[in-house]
Amino acid sequence: MQNKKDKTVKRKPQKGPLISLTARNYRIFGIAVLVLIVGYIFMSIGPASSFWSLTLAPIILVIGYCILIPLAIFYKSPNKDSVRKSG
Repeated sequence: MQNKKDKTVKRKPQKGPLISLTARNYRIFGIAVLVLIVGYIFMSIGPASSFWSLTLAPIILVIGYCILIPLAIFYKSPNKDSVRKSG
């Protein structure tokens, strides 16, 4: 017969939040919002056929929507606790 103490206890992994946002994530998101505002301001400057509204504004908006906002959501800073120390 085996004692109950001899059996190894399997623990379920702790379920935490799927996305943990830090202050850095919120800063990146704030920068993204500012970039979007600048993009829309450039789009409203001058006539519709100007360089600002036809070329520069869409580039700035794509950077804001496709790069900065996903970066703000998915950025995860390296954790000092998660790095194993050898020795």
